[in-house]
This record gives sequence, structure tokens and C-alpha cells, in this order.
Amino acid sequence: MKIKGIINRILTALAGLIRFESTLNLNPISDLNKLDGTWISTGGDPAFILDGRFFGGWNIITWDSVSSHNIPVKLYWDEGAGFSEDKSMNLVWITSGASKYKSTFYIQQSVKRLRLDPGEQEVKFKLENIKIKNTTKYYILVEYIVKILKQRGFNIRTLRTLINKAITVYKYDGLKGLSQKVKELQGGTFDNRNSYEIWLSRNQVTENVIQEAERNMRIFEYKPLISIILPVYNVDEIWLRKCIDSVVDQIYSNWELCISDDASTEPHIKKVLTEYAEKDERIRVVFRKRNGHISENSNSAIEIAIGEYIALLDHDDELAIDALYENVLLLNTNRDADVIYSDEDKISIEGERFSPFFKPDWAPDLLMSQMYICHLTLYRKALVDQLGGFRTGYEGSQDFDLMLRASELTNKIYHIPKVLYHWRSIPNSTATNTKSKDYTHVAGIKALEDAIERRGGNAFVESIEDHSNIYLTRYLPVGNPKVSIIIPTRNMVSVLQKCLESIFKKTSYENFEIIIVDNNSDDPATFEAYHYWEEREKSRIKVFSLNIPFNYSKLNNFGVTKAEGELLLLLNNDIEVISENWLTEMVGQAIRSEIGAVGACLYYPDGSLQHGGVVLGLGGVAGHSHKHFSAESPGYFRRLKVVSNYTAVTAACLMIRKEIFIEVGGFEEELQVAFNDVDFCLKVWSEGYNNVWLPQVKLYHHESKSRGYEDTPEKQERFKKEIEWIKRRWERVLNNDPAYNPNLTKDREDFSLEESSISYENNIGINRS
Repeated sequence: MKIKGIINRILTALAGLIRFESTLNLNPISDLNKLDGTWISTGGDPAFILDGRFFGGWNIITWDSVSSHNIPVKLYWDEGAGFSEDKSMNLVWITSGASKYKSTFYIQQSVKRLRLDPGEQEVKFKLENIKIKNTTKYYILVEYIVKILKQRGFNIRTLRTLINKAITVYKYDGLKGLSQKVKELQGGTFDNRNSYEIWLSRNQVTENVIQEAERNMRIFEYKPLISIILPVYNVDEIWLRKCIDSVVDQIYSNWELCISDDASTEPHIKKVLTEYAEKDERIRVVFRKRNGHISENSNSAIEIAIGEYIALLDHDDELAIDALYENVLLLNTNRDADVIYSDEDKISIEGERFSPFFKPDWAPDLLMSQMYICHLTLYRKALVDQLGGFRTGYEGSQDFDLMLRASELTNKIYHIPKVLYHWRSIPNSTATNTKSKDYTHVAGIKALEDAIERRGGNAFVESIEDHSNIYLTRYLPVGNPKVSIIIPTRNMVSVLQKCLESIFKKTSYENFEIIIVDNNSDDPATFEAYHYWEEREKSRIKVFSLNIPFNYSKLNNFGVTKAEGELLLLLNNDIEVISENWLTEMVGQAIRSEIGAVGACLYYPDGSLQHGGVVLGLGGVAGHSHKHFSAESPGYFRRLKVVSNYTAVTAACLMIRKEIFIEVGGFEEELQVAFNDVDFCLKVWSEGYNNVWLPQVKLYHHESKSRGYEDTPEKQERFKKEIEWIKRRWERVLNNDPAYNPNLTKDREDFSLEESSISYENNIGINRS
């Protein structure tokens, strides 16, 4: 009652921070009709204008809704120049059934109109009592604290820590940064609590699922003993019992629980562990006489394990009931698996699940940025024994160190795109506050530096400001290879001038040449510019003409035949360099033997993101990761801050070794305009190379100024044929991008949850073929 009373008083204070309130009316402007109080969406672009008074600054929007389907909702604002995607935000869902919605957001004082777009399909729904409330900056601060207290429990120390953290975020990132933290806590763009609840309801392990699993297990040819490794130290009894019970409740029964207690001082530990060991012969316990910390404690548990595989479990976390079953299901079709990992979420002290982390398939360069694999991880025990188990001196990131070393001995690493692990979020745990254990970040750097040394890489590791436990591993050029920058262009001399000037003014790497491929220019100023640059940079600029109907693939293939460099950089003529080390960073990655295409972080001129990697399947074929996100946004689980593997990157700025370009046959010239870069990257990926996206390589892409795909019937027909062409060749991978996750939407580029229920007919990653 005392805790609830404190939270209620905070909530009362929150209500007092509301300044103005207004009711908004829905004015349909496209693809909407109304019948007996129910809205009917009649097409693919339903939209309302929100009529009524609203206020600049921080606002809260609320509504009541009833719907038979889950409908994504987007808010647009017009500052006088019309509505556009770069002035919009997702307001998550009109949820199935009856529900109430609330969201906090910021709009400029200059906003003239608001528009609400409910989905892109024909549905029926009610949307009523739409209110907008103007609040103060203090609302965001208090809301942040309340969100955490409701999720993670309350004590005075925690409250003091939260207030200090909120003030720090506000100091460095302002209210927008604090608002982003609130969204992350409730899910926001990435993990809206409401939408995750919907996902959970559609993906719960029902009695029918359990019965199907039992039928499958009866016909399994392979039923390995799995040893669950559980290091314990002074954990609260309630969490320890929930942890062990989650193992006992497993659908798959051929397991042993190997527990090592690290000389706990709390008397309940020995009592509880002894109790469970006496009840179930599969539970084995070793009591250490001396405290040795997490690495030694985990190794003590491994020493008593006799299973063919070991699974790692923390003492206050829980396994999903089907966790071991799903791993054995995979092993029955992939007996070569040495490491298996799954998706995960967090679980509050009240048992509420939130913040799901839906991961990509095996991504070795992402692992050099963060321990994204984390939970649940299953290892072949012989591999762990070969590695010597966990190493002391890496406590806090001992699992990161183990995974880095394991990945050097095997590439038989599989991913199950299901939430099989629940990470307990309690005050001062790493699940709650990554900064509560700064030593884990330092240990992570040490693990990465060791990995670089073992692998003989010419690289170094940097911390990323304000982000614990993620890193920037920067590879340096070796041998000063020459780079051939290939720029196809036609007229638009001012655009090309800006591109060339930025390259020569802002590029620290000096060993490059520029090959301009002119395509049917007829503007005299363009040729004057060519002459100027050829005279100014005689040894580094060459101009060639290819006067054919526009064909992006042919233009680049032709440019490659003129290239002298060991490395090729395909570059659009409307790119503008921002960071002077851009070429150095790309060269350092491209010369690595395992790397194929190297992509860059491209921004629109207004600073919003244009390209953060290509995700297959978005919009039917492919789309850009995190498109229109702000430059400050960390992205989905901080993907915009770290080097990441993607199956494809845009050829607006793409580097690759010339030998690989030739090996895969260059660009497919049948793809004259669309998706030629996607096809090219997939050919590279299929040959076993890893494609990477670099967040530190920043350039502007003045995309609206580029030679566009003209909207004529002839060219639209060609566009459709190119879509059909690439779907025929790559249908399997387009439907399941290994660098993405099937639980995430293919309708938007924001990594939000897939609205429809997910089918797990194939729950393993796609192999290269």
C-alpha cells in the first residue's frame, strides 16, 4: 500500500501538469465512409484531418476505439508546406477490441494542421473522444520516473537513481531525448506495450501448441541431454524459485539443471537449492566454498554437466515453457549446430512482459559491436570445453567473450526467431539499467580487443558516447589500395559540382580516382564542368561517355571496365560528403577478406535518415532501414549506432573489391532502374561474403534531385517487370531476410512489430545458397 500510495501521489502530480485540453473532431479526406457511428476504410490511403484547437509544444493525445482488427495509426503535421513523411510519427495501433490509447509527443509552434492515417487496408472501426492536452516539460520527467517505477518496483534508492538519470538525460539530450526514453520504456516506435500484448496473445503457447510439441517429440530421432547452467549468488528467493520452476516446467524433459552457488551469504539460498535437488534428480547443485564471481561460478556448474549441449540461464530470469523444445526441434533438422540463440524479452517484478528483442540471424560484424545474441544461448558442450569455459577477468561480459571465441571455431550458428527467454527487470539489474554495472562495458572492450588480436585484424575499439555495452570496431586500411569512384551522371551540373567539391575538400584518404560516366548530357555547362575538373585534377578524374538509354546497371558496369583501383566505390552524383574519414572507414572494411559490399549512413538534407541498410521484403521487395528517423535516434536496439550486417545496402554509396564485382558478374543489365543494387548485393551475399553498413560514414543524399524514375506508362510497366524479375530470382530470401526478423513489420521501415500473427513453419535462419 505504501508503494502504491507514493505512485498514486506522483500520478496526481502528473495530472496537475496539464495546461490546456481540447476535443478534436475527425474530418475524413480520403478512403473513409461512416455508417451508424462506425468508420469504414474503403481503400489503401484512409486519412482524417483533425479539426479543433491544438497547441505547440508537448502534448498528450488520447482516444477510445473499437475494432475487429489491429490498425496502425500515423500522425502527420503540416507547417504550411503540406503533409510529408519527414513530418510524421507512428502512433502505434487502434487495437483489436475495445481500448483506450494515450501517447505523448512534441509539435512545433508553426504547425497549422494535423492529419491522422488509420492503416492501409479496408477495415471497420470506431474512433471516439479524441482529446489533445497540452502539458509542460515537467510532465515528461515525471512520466519517465513513473513508467520505470510501475515496471520495476520501488525503493528510495531506485527513485533517487531514476531522478538523477532523468536529469542527466535532460541535460544532454533535452526533452526530446527524455521523451524518447519514455517511448523506449513503453515500447515507443519499436516496442509499443500495447502492440506487444497483441503479439503475445497471438503467439502464446497454448494447450494445442503443447500437444503438437508432444507429438513431435515422440518422433524425434535426436533427443540430446541439455545441461542448463545456472550460477547463483544471493538472489532473492522469489526470483530464484521462479527461475528454477521455469526449468522444471519445460515441455522437453531430457534436461539437467546444473547449479553452482558462489558462496552465497543469504541463508535461504542453500535451503531452496537443497529443496529442489531433493525433489528432482535432474537438479544437481555444487556449493562453492569461496566466492569467485560469475566466470568461476559458471565454470563450476559446467564441470558437473554431462549433457551434449549446455544452455545458459541467469538466476533471476525465466525460460519460456517451450525454450528447450524449440532448440531440440531445430537440432533434429540441423544436427551440425554448435550454437543456437533465440529472441528475448524483459519481465517485470509483476510478471508483465515487455521490450522484446527480435534479432537477426547470425551477424558476425554486429557481434563485434554488441552482444546481441545474449539470451537464450545453447552451446555444444564439446565446443565450450575446447574453449576452456568462461575466462576470469571478463566478468560482466564473460558471455560476450565466450561467444566471440566460439565464433572463431565454428560458423554453425543458428537463430530461432521466437521469444524463449524472459530477462528479469528489477532495480539495479543490467536488464533495468545498463549503466548500473559499468565494469561490464569495460570487460566488453577487453573481450573485443582480444578478439581483434587473435584474428590479426588491423582495428581498434571505441566506446559510443552515452551508450553502454555497445562499441564501434573500426578497421584501418592496409596497403593503401587505390579506390575507383564511379559516378554516372547526366546534366544537373550544380548537383555534380557539389558532389565533387565535397569529395576533394572533405576526404582524408588520398589514393583514389574518379570515373565520371556521362549518359546523354546535352547541357554545355556540364561539359565545361568536366573540362574544369579534368584540368584541375588531371591524375584523378576521367570522363567517359556512354550514350545509351538510361540503364543504371550498364553505366556502372561500363565504369568498372575503366577502373584502375583495387576497390570500387559506386556513388550517386547527388551525394555530398560529411565526414572526412568516410573513405578511410570504407576501405578498412572493404579490404577484409570476408567482407563484400560496404554501405554508408545517408541523410536527407534536413538531417533525417535516408539509408540505414536495406531490409528485404519491405513493401514487397526491399526498403531502407529506419528511413526518416532523426540523426540522433539510436534506432531499434541501437542499430543506428553500430556496424551492422545487412543482406543488402544501397548503391548510392557502395564500396566493394573489384575482384568480387567481377566474380559475381557485376550488375544485372536487365534491371535497368530498380533493385539492381539489391540483386547485386544478394549475389555477393550468396557467395559467402558479409555485407556491412557503417554508421560512422555519414553523407548527404540529395535524393529528390537525382534523375528520377519518370512516371510514364512505359516506365511503370518496366518497373513492374523488374519487380517480377527480382522476385523470381530471390523469392525465398525476400520473404525472410536473415538480417531482419519475421516478427517485425514489412509494411513500414521502423522495425515495429508485425501486425498479423507470425507463422513459424520454418524457425531457422536462411542458409546461403
